[in-house]
Amino acid sequence: MIDRLDVSVYTVPTDGPEADGTLAWDRTTLILVEAADGPTGGLGWTYGAPATAAVVIALWDLKARLLDLPLARLLGGSAREVPVYGSGGFTSYDAERTERQLCDWTEQQGIPRVKIKIGESWGHHERRDLERIAAARAVIGQDVELYVDANGGYTRKQAVRVAHAFAGQGVSWFEEPVSSDDPAGLREVRNAVLADVAAGEYGYDLVDFTRLAAAGAVDCLQADATRCGGLTGWLRAAAVAEGFGLQLSAHCAPHVHAHVAAAVPNCRHLEWFHAHVRVENLLFDGTLDPTGGTVTPGRSGAPGLGLTLAARAASHRVG
Repeated sequence: MIDRLDVSVYTVPTDGPEADGTLAWDRTTLILVEAADGPTGGLGWTYGAPATAAVVIALWDLKARLLDLPLARLLGGSAREVPVYGSGGFTSYDAERTERQLCDWTEQQGIPRVKIKIGESWGHHERRDLERIAAARAVIGQDVELYVDANGGYTRKQAVRVAHAFAGQGVSWFEEPVSSDDPAGLREVRNAVLADVAAGEYGYDLVDFTRLAAAGAVDCLQADATRCGGLTGWLRAAAVAEGFGLQLSAHCAPHVHAHVAAAVPNCRHLEWFHAHVRVENLLFDGTLDPTGGTVTPGRSGAPGLGLTLAARAASHRVG
């Protein structure tokens, strides 16, 4: 029986200006929900408006804790390795900062797949986008997968033109080349380019995910539990993807998604998103280590999501 539900808000300034093709930000806000059954509590959080997702996540965490099981095990998975990709490379970064981040992922942590943002200012800086892609490839070498994310900043023809221009750089993942609200446009781009086209991070319900999958709009569907109704909604999105013969990729909030990713056979990988990794490492103890390009949720045997709210989090609490 749930006898307490507490909500708190934490704000963490970024460690530098961050921007993608359509947005810019200088701080990240996390809404934390703690669900308790007596002395046992579960944690859930979201980075956006759908706070009910945090409640659902907290309830899953609590259930696993009450059963003294890692959440991945409760969901029928095992302590398997989940591939991650380094994600950041914001359009606001200069060349030096981008290089430093890429080297940290590939050389220090051994992550063999990385993603940078393109589509700067709604696609108004194509030349710089292409220069940044070429520079990223030069930094990471030929053995690391290179992904790009336009956050829906391009038009259809523009996305195809840019993809043809970066074809020689071995880009294997083109995320949201056009808006996710344009499945026909995504399909048009997908049919014209070599890179896998991905979208779905703004899916809020099964209708959104089914619409993208049924339209043939993507090679890989994405879902974000902090937007689509928590872990329950994410598992349903995984089922939709599997029904259409697609893989699913977990979008952002890596410590929310790690356990469900380990439990779903068609999960391609987990986004190791710089801004959220930094916030989660600041606010929680028990976070995962991506060294080697994978994380293994549940390996420690800690119940639930395996996290506890750190005492140091208090300095970032704003509500």
